[in-house]
Amino acid sequence: MISLWKYHKIPFLFFIVSCIVYLWFAYDITRVETTQLLLLYIVLFVIAFQIIQKTGFNFKLLVIFSIVFRLLFLFAIPNLSQDFYRFIWDGRMIIEGYNPYLFTPDSFIQNGKFPIPQAQELYNGMGTLSASHFTNYPPINQLCFTIAAIFSGQNILGSVVVMRVLIIAADIGTLFFGKKLLERLKLPSNRIFWYILNPFIIIELTGNLHFEGVMIFFLVWSLYLLHSGKWKWAAVVLACSISVKLIPLMLLPLFFGWFTTKKLNDKTETLGLLKLITFYTMVMATTLFLFLPFFSIDFVTNYSKTVGLWFGNFEFNASMYYLARAIGYAITGYNEIAIIGKILPIIAVLIILGFSFFKQNNSLAKLATSMLLALTCYLFLSTTVHPWYIATLVILSIFTNYKFPLVWSLVIILSYLAYSNTDNSENLWIIALEYSIVFSVFIWELCFKKTLPVT
Repeated sequence: MISLWKYHKIPFLFFIVSCIVYLWFAYDITRVETTQLLLLYIVLFVIAFQIIQKTGFNFKLLVIFSIVFRLLFLFAIPNLSQDFYRFIWDGRMIIEGYNPYLFTPDSFIQNGKFPIPQAQELYNGMGTLSASHFTNYPPINQLCFTIAAIFSGQNILGSVVVMRVLIIAADIGTLFFGKKLLERLKLPSNRIFWYILNPFIIIELTGNLHFEGVMIFFLVWSLYLLHSGKWKWAAVVLACSISVKLIPLMLLPLFFGWFTTKKLNDKTETLGLLKLITFYTMVMATTLFLFLPFFSIDFVTNYSKTVGLWFGNFEFNASMYYLARAIGYAITGYNEIAIIGKILPIIAVLIILGFSFFKQNNSLAKLATSMLLALTCYLFLSTTVHPWYIATLVILSIFTNYKFPLVWSLVIILSYLAYSNTDNSENLWIIALEYSIVFSVFIWELCFKKTLPVT
């Protein structure tokens, strides 16, 4: 330890300052204190960059820093998101023998029923929007909620601690497989710290308890297995990723190129359509198997209705959709989300199919690049882009030459300015500033930047 201090004094000083700021984030600041939020967030980004640069990429030291930063949040109640109240509700519902996909919190509380411990407190915390809709969290996500209920079924903070431990464990798993995959791709293994030490990832996933971190762990593990030639196990693990968050489901067509012409160790090998079909079958069969304990006709109806809300009802921090909405207002005088929300997903699907059949995704780096660009286009076309949605872009970017997700992970904090208003209304000039920066970097990297080829 003395030798570490001797040769890494500046990184340790940055580490101490970061700890203070993270503690401030975890236990004091709220999302309505936007000036503090912005300033502290920028400070953390500057320090994170300095830590990575000044340590000379001392891998063990950076691992220790990244774990300590996460542990600082361990006993903090999330103060930038209220979603965790619904997580706890769902987990306790399962423990009490209820299928969480069949009941809304409103259906109990508004009828004077309290099916779980601390039901009223959880109901008040989750907000009216969440309470009025059926849950949309897939089965492995529900498993995490249930584990929290098993270990702490009577205490909200206890449930938060359990879920946070699961997310931290997932991040450590991402660190492990991400490093191994980078090494297999002959890319610098220290790239993983642009994800692991990214303040956005630490705050949004560990701090705010968003389970994208668990989804990403399974996704990276699946890609590692795929590159190792264990495509059957990759299919099973990918299904686990889908069963945490549905986002990886839209990436399935991109595997077409991998199975039709796969380039590995400078050799081209064709796995064939039969193995591709087997891969897809295993992914879907495993996913359906994981949903099976909750299956019923009402489940299908409720779940599809809830997922559909994200395309036809909700809107937050959007880009192309807000432009289309403005045009709709100019032409009809109404918010045409019902129509636009159906058209934009179709465009996104066509883009994904284009990346699937017209790009040669025959190496892991090319596959990751197509995943990154396809998912980016999807988010550009989405009606709702919460900050934690871009976490997948950040992890995929480390396997590519693109850095725009890192820029987005910095400017995404601007979306929190909406909470400075009593009605949580967005300032479209702020949204325009965010996306002007993101689009500028994206277009520059896509069209003008000379990048080294990724093979």
